[in-house]
Amino acid sequence: MRCGRDGIHLILTGMQEWMIIQLVTFQVNYERLNSASCVKARRKSYGSFQISDLCLRFLLSADTLIANPCRQKYVMKSHPLFTSVRVGLMLLALCGLTAPGHAQSKPETTANEANATLVIARLEKALAANDKFGADDVLAELESLNPNDWRMAGLRERVTAMPGPKRNLTVNLGGGVTVDFVLIRPGSFTMGPNEIHPDDSVAHKVTLTTPFYLSKYEVTQEQWEKVMDGNPSNFKGTKNPVEQVSWADCQSFVAKLKEKLPGQPFRLPTEAEWEYACRAGATGDYRGGEGDGSLAEYAWHVGNGNETTHPVGKKKPNAWGLYDMHGNVWEWCADWYGEYAAAAVNDPQGPSSGSFRVIRGGSWCDRAGNCRATSRNYYFPSGSFNSIGLRLARGSVP
Repeated sequence: MRCGRDGIHLILTGMQEWMIIQLVTFQVNYERLNSASCVKARRKSYGSFQISDLCLRFLLSADTLIANPCRQKYVMKSHPLFTSVRVGLMLLALCGLTAPGHAQSKPETTANEANATLVIARLEKALAANDKFGADDVLAELESLNPNDWRMAGLRERVTAMPGPKRNLTVNLGGGVTVDFVLIRPGSFTMGPNEIHPDDSVAHKVTLTTPFYLSKYEVTQEQWEKVMDGNPSNFKGTKNPVEQVSWADCQSFVAKLKEKLPGQPFRLPTEAEWEYACRAGATGDYRGGEGDGSLAEYAWHVGNGNETTHPVGKKKPNAWGLYDMHGNVWEWCADWYGEYAAAAVNDPQGPSSGSFRVIRGGSWCDRAGNCRATSRNYYFPSGSFNSIGLRLARGSVP
């Protein structure tokens, strides 16, 4: 026990297996001590106190314990008499008490810390290799594993400073209207086959060699109107997808958008880019490989569309954060419609000529089968319909 100007500091220690363990540390203010009826005290000439009637088990009662982070070796106790009390975990065990949540959280925290160390080693490897995409992926994994890791801020800053495209991009059209884009990374996938036109849709390997951006949502009516000063849609709604627009109308929209924002490489996606982004790494018919029983969670189609379009982004996104890739409205692609190549191909852009342009994704008036990732259809470039809209791409085609 020692005395100070702010009160008495008393440390209780115990012997356990040849080790002195700090059991309880508490501080009591002189004024509180003198006025407390639950403690008998008499002051000695040298300024110390004799404290009795201190019930240790009451002091350690489990209902008033507040657990500190698991790395610490004690918990805190609030009490009307004491300014602060620190109780060693060893004493809690000896008294048959447990700090709330301590026993359960400690092993999990230890495992998370160990896993985080392994993930950080992988992140350091990606940083050393100047692998921007890989570093982004590993950083996201680390954030989900242990977001409060003290190393996160520095690692995040290093990854952000790496040269390379951003994961997400927002383009301001003015007046509070924006377009959100998601980075689509290079990769390979099996494109096709297609049940609507099986004869010209042979399954084949496609590799996209450069990254590009794809808009997170279908182009809305407010976005179209901001650029084109008009809204041709049949089903009105500022956040609903624009429809009743032809492929030629979409090219005019892209051209005016480029005039409005010089240097921005806006365009329609190629058919291969569209399917690659729709699949988002999955191999099944729908966004994550599930059957059409779960399609209603991700798409507006004839089974739930109620004969109209719906505001974008109200259904679940696919694994890459893209909404309404299935249903709501068909989406124009850049390609002429034609047969797929049977052999593997890099960065396909479709036939050099044709009579129809490709549309993808299905719509509010289509059955589930037409909303598959592989389903392709076509329409006249000058034609429009209330189930056909568009989604913007941004980036150069090789």
